[in-house]
Amino acid sequence: MPSPTQVVALLKAQNIRHVRLYDADRAMLTALANTGIHVTISVPNDQILGIGQSNATAANWVSRNVIAHVPATNITAIAVGSEVLTTLPNAAPVLVSALKFIYSALVAANLDAQIKVSTPHSSSIILDSFPPSQAFFNRTWNPVMIPLLKFLQSTGSHLMLNAYPYYDYIQDYALFQPLQPNKEAVDANTLLHYTNVFDALVDASYFAMSELNFTNVPVVVTETGWPSKGDSNEPDATTDNANTYNSNLIRHVLNNTGTPKHPGIAVSTFIYELYNEDSRPGPVSEKNWGLFDENGVPTYILHLTSAGTVLANDTANQTFCVAKEGADPKLLQAALDWACGPGRVDCSPMLQGKPCYEPDNVIAHATFAFNSYYQRMAKSLGACDFKGVAAITTTDPSKQFCSLMWKMKCKE
Repeated sequence: MPSPTQVVALLKAQNIRHVRLYDADRAMLTALANTGIHVTISVPNDQILGIGQSNATAANWVSRNVIAHVPATNITAIAVGSEVLTTLPNAAPVLVSALKFIYSALVAANLDAQIKVSTPHSSSIILDSFPPSQAFFNRTWNPVMIPLLKFLQSTGSHLMLNAYPYYDYIQDYALFQPLQPNKEAVDANTLLHYTNVFDALVDASYFAMSELNFTNVPVVVTETGWPSKGDSNEPDATTDNANTYNSNLIRHVLNNTGTPKHPGIAVSTFIYELYNEDSRPGPVSEKNWGLFDENGVPTYILHLTSAGTVLANDTANQTFCVAKEGADPKLLQAALDWACGPGRVDCSPMLQGKPCYEPDNVIAHATFAFNSYYQRMAKSLGACDFKGVAAITTTDPSKQFCSLMWKMKCKE
């Protein structure tokens, strides 16, 4: 996997301004310092029992993982555990105490206004989720949910929801595909029209809170996404579906579309996940939720228009292949030699005295060769790897390297 420094470089290059960590890794938080990126850190599930039973343990956790890093690192939220009610039910009785103890430590450090505290839930705790107006939380968990919602309401925090339309796959409705009006799903109780599963899950959580008389706690989606590859029995886990879902999701969120129940109010959403996890156990799909592979190469190029640029705005197919900063010079040279040899790239413009000789360094020469090969191979994803020393970018390298020099030579 890339180092924390490389991860942060990728976030900055892609203009990603919000990131969720599944722990509070010191090296990662240090790398994020002075970037301005909004960071949600997490208390791992295996620490909840200790924190939920001891105010001092919670205070120590905040001291080590929050106070030691702010204000340089812009920590804005703490996720206490992940799907605790469904994956670690023995910790449920102390979950709210854990949130309260963490919050008290933030108050003592005068950080409570800056940092919100909540806990992510699986959408499976919501029963009868369609139509959304009939939704309610599994009442088995009312002894936890009611005090939890009181805490979120009193602290101005949000309900964290993990929403996965992939697991509720319904043709046309899961992928934000445009629908004819007569195909829209209508909630008979509210007459609200639904064109996608994501909005229905978010609104189901709002209605479930209303059923418990909580109407002013906003929802943040802490996980959603789509796997790009699966086993033979996972036919919906494809690159096309992943690209369609995440592209449409980003457009949906950035356009402030909101949901039918709360139109025009953007639903803050985290895409799961940044990198594939090739060593993760389980089915193939579990390893392939990432937007990038372990080398930082995009799994696919997101199709975006006016929603902004994430990974690439490829409506004009403007992607390039460049040498990675910090790559081992020996590996770069070996990849450059391959590109100019077996890769059949015309590297003659880089010979001494030729237009692309300067700047005379391996990064510049490798970038010229890598990009030439990538363009010739019709920008296929496998054409920009070179054993991990190359990366796809949306920044035209000609602005820095020899294409600009070539034009200057031609003008002479």
